[in-house]
Amino acid sequence: MKSLLFATLALCFAPVFSADVPQWRDLFNGKDLTGWVDVNTSPETWSVKDGLLVCTGKPTGVMRSDKQYENFILHIEWMHMEAGGNSGVFVWSEGTTPPDRPLPKGMEVQMLELEWPNLHPGKDGKPNHPGYVSGELFGANGLEAVPDNPRGKRSMSFEMRCKGKGEWNTYDVVCVDGTIKHSINGKFVNGISQSSVRKGYLCLESEGAEIHFRNIKILELPGGRATPEQTAPIVGK
Repeated sequence: MKSLLFATLALCFAPVFSADVPQWRDLFNGKDLTGWVDVNTSPETWSVKDGLLVCTGKPTGVMRSDKQYENFILHIEWMHMEAGGNSGVFVWSEGTTPPDRPLPKGMEVQMLELEWPNLHPGKDGKPNHPGYVSGELFGANGLEAVPDNPRGKRSMSFEMRCKGKGEWNTYDVVCVDGTIKHSINGKFVNGISQSSVRKGYLCLESEGAEIHFRNIKILELPGGRATPEQTAPIVGK
């Protein structure tokens, strides 16, 4: 009787242990830069210290993942070390940069330190819009999308949830079939839809200030309907 019960339970729970169930995978191993390819920065820009991925912020540019992703959940934790620091992670991006620009075509998930609007005023000398530091989403260098909460072509978060320098922030970015939903520190507050690119590389951005990263993980989901026109060009390692 017991053996029959155990056999029945095994059959009932077999799908839970199926190899087809999506699994979280580390994109940063805490030891070195395995899985990442420098695009246009320098050997000194990126390093690993005490299990953290450290970016000096100089020069401005990116390093990319060694493969492309279509539908996925990205988990990434980041902390600015300087007031007014600037960085971000690109999803569905190209693995190269335009000749005249340091950043690639892609969807940027903005990572700005809270003092950025004050330290980088507009042409009128007044602080820039506070939405900049809300974890905005925007298409860079030609990527088009429809923002959930428009600020021009950008999508700003419905709540200001990012923390300042010296504090860790957690982003969970769900990307499926041209739609992105963005959770900041435990709550979904931003998104876009109808992205013109739906498969591409991940890129980490260096842009002038030291930033640390940790716990970079990805959960790949089943493929969707990305056409060749909606897919970033493949580049070699």
